[in-house]
This record gives sequence, C-alpha cells and structure tokens, in this order.
Amino acid sequence: MKKLHFLLALAIGAGTLTASAIDPTATDYTFIECQGSAIPYPDRNVEGLAYPDSLAPVYLNHVGRHGARFLSSSKYTNSLLRSLHKADSLRTITPMGRELIKVCDLVVARTAGRWGALDSLGMAEQRAIASRAFMAFKPLFDNTKINAIASYVPRCVMSMDEFTHQLTRLNNKVEIYMSSGRQNSPLVRPWTDDEAYKAFMASEEWHKVYDDYVDSHVPVTVAERALGKNYPFNGDEARDISQAIYKVLAGCAAMSIDIDLQKYFTKAEINSLWSVENLHHYLTHSASTLSSAPPELASRLLSELIATLDSAVEGKNPYSVMLRFGHAETMMPLLALIHVPGCYYMTNYFDTVGLHWRDFYVVPMASNLQMILFRSESGKYYLRVDLNEQPVPLIPGRQTIYIPWATAREYLNRCLPIQYQN
Repeated sequence: MKKLHFLLALAIGAGTLTASAIDPTATDYTFIECQGSAIPYPDRNVEGLAYPDSLAPVYLNHVGRHGARFLSSSKYTNSLLRSLHKADSLRTITPMGRELIKVCDLVVARTAGRWGALDSLGMAEQRAIASRAFMAFKPLFDNTKINAIASYVPRCVMSMDEFTHQLTRLNNKVEIYMSSGRQNSPLVRPWTDDEAYKAFMASEEWHKVYDDYVDSHVPVTVAERALGKNYPFNGDEARDISQAIYKVLAGCAAMSIDIDLQKYFTKAEINSLWSVENLHHYLTHSASTLSSAPPELASRLLSELIATLDSAVEGKNPYSVMLRFGHAETMMPLLALIHVPGCYYMTNYFDTVGLHWRDFYVVPMASNLQMILFRSESGKYYLRVDLNEQPVPLIPGRQTIYIPWATAREYLNRCLPIQYQN
C-alpha cells in the first residue's frame, strides 16, 4: 500500500511538472488583478505616507492618472451585442451568452452616453488621494499656492476638479491655480504630436510581436461558451469576441457594476486574456528592446519635474504643490523612463512580460507618482518617490527611500535623453 501511495505521488508530481513545463511563462494572477489597467485604485491609509520626525516636507510634485471611469467607448459593447444577438437569432446562444446580453445592456444603460467619463468611484478615488496627501503633508496645504494642470479630456479635468475641491474643503486657506486644455499636451498627452513615437506605432515590428502573441494566447473557448459551438465563426472572429467579452467585463468594476468574473472565465482563460492586453500596454507605452520612443515620451515631463524641484530647493518656486492629471499613457512612459521598480522590464522574450511587468500594478485607475521634497534639520534636502502612495527605491540597486536631492537629481537627469539634460 505504501508503495502504491509513493507511485501515485510520483505520478501526481510528474503531472504537475509536465503541466508547468508546457508553459513556464503562464501567469496565475487573481480574477481581481486580471482586470488589468481597469482595476480600481487599491486601498491605502495615511500611515503609509509617514516620514521621520527629522524631516519636514517642503514641496510635492504629483503626476496622476484620471480616476475610475465608464468604458472609454461603445466599441466592444456594440460589437459583442451584435454577435450575441446574431447567436440568439441563430439559436446557438448559450445561457452564458444570454447573461452577457444583460450585462451589456446594463453597461449601456449605466453609461447613458457618458462613455469615458469619470464616474462616482473615480471621483471618490481622487478625493481620497487628496485627503491622504493633505493629512500626511499638512504644511504644504496651509496658506500656500498650488498649481494644477490637466489634459483636455473631460475625465482628467474632472479628476483635477475633484482633487482640488477636496483640498479646499479641508483648508480654504490655499490658493489653487488650474489649467486644462491642449496647451498641456506636451506634458500629459505627448503621444499626440511626437513624430518618433508615431513612426514606432506605425512600424511592423511591435505589431508582429503582438499579433503573434494574440494568435497563441487568446482562448476561443470563451466565445464558444457564449455564442455556442455551432455558431458560424469566421476567421479570427472567435478570438475577437473572446477579447471583447474580456474588455467589457474587466471594465465593470470601475463603473461600480458588480460582476462575478468566475462565471465567464476559467482562471487560465482570464490570465491569458489579461496577458494579451498587458503586452499591448507594455509594447506601446513602456520601455522595451524594440524602441526607446515610448518611454522617451515622458522626457519633457521629467525635465519639468526636475526643474520644479530645483526651483523649490532654491526657494524660487511659488507653489508648494504642483499637480498634473493625465492618462495611463502619461504614467507608463514616465515610470519606465526613471526605472521605477516593477515598471521597467527589458527582454527579448516577450512571453515573459506578464511575469515581470503588470499593468494592474503600474497603472490602476487613479495611479500616481509623487515626488516629495523634504528638508532636514541641518538644511539638507532629500527626495522620496511614491508610486501609488507607497514609497519605492528610486535608484536601481539601492533600497534607500530618502535620497539626497543632489544624488536624486543626478540620477533623474541621467534618465533623460541628452537633448533634455540640464
């Protein structure tokens, strides 16, 4: 009997090893994490922003993504509904497909023409971040001046409005100067005019990497379970429908629509679908071996962050806080350009990206980078960098959180292309 148990254990172990060896790059993230960049902002508390008594905050740079929003367009909802209604008319639709029709109808009704707009959850996220910054760095929000800019996109403007409105509720002895519009695009929407980036996006190299990955990783089983195996899929239609199902359902939590993702995907399926979207974000807006164009989109923004910190050290910056509100596409290049841990990964094996670069960590809704300048009792200045309100080491290979400004400045300046260095 013992020998039988031993042989069974060996067989089970061998089966496990074989399964993992089939695809060692497969991920096993939770259903919540697999919402990807549509995941709502993580829970935070003000205690996580505490700093030593020997340091006093003197200046804060904040770069943030807009908060949770309705789906950015009706593209996926409409295409999915067309396929579902076709399956219904052909009588191939499954119970899961009928449930998806209800979900899509709910999304359309909840959105009611507000595609891409900030929703109540996104407003609350921005107010909460503002409140924690106020509580953690109170001297910066009392009888001081604050400058805030936003992309021209309404959800970014409203994110700025919610953030600054909360600050004035907490202390109206602060002057806030706000600006939104296309004049801010060089800082928060640089991809619209950058020629090097446009050339990269038009190139075949990244498209081939991505398309090959889509072909091998999008599970058609999701579409088949919704529309039925007898549905007359054409070409890549099953893959497209599986991706549309993922895009719609993954975006529901950001709209405060409660969906049990486990009713529609296996864990392996949602991990595969997430990895496809994750790779797209990585290839088009982070650092990779294919091109330096995506991270260098943030060059002007980083140069401005350095300059405003310099002026704060020199006592020439009229503002105690400067806020900038943009998009996930604003954040990803910046975080990659300065090599924030978990936001920078270089490889020629693109099937490993999901193991090391995860959009749900890099750019959840309302993601933000804060650079806090402190002055010590001796008069020396230090910089702390927070990603999503969590202090992170700035310089690769070092675990130091509080870095002398001269050292931090030298490092940040070296991250810039030569034409932007100063």
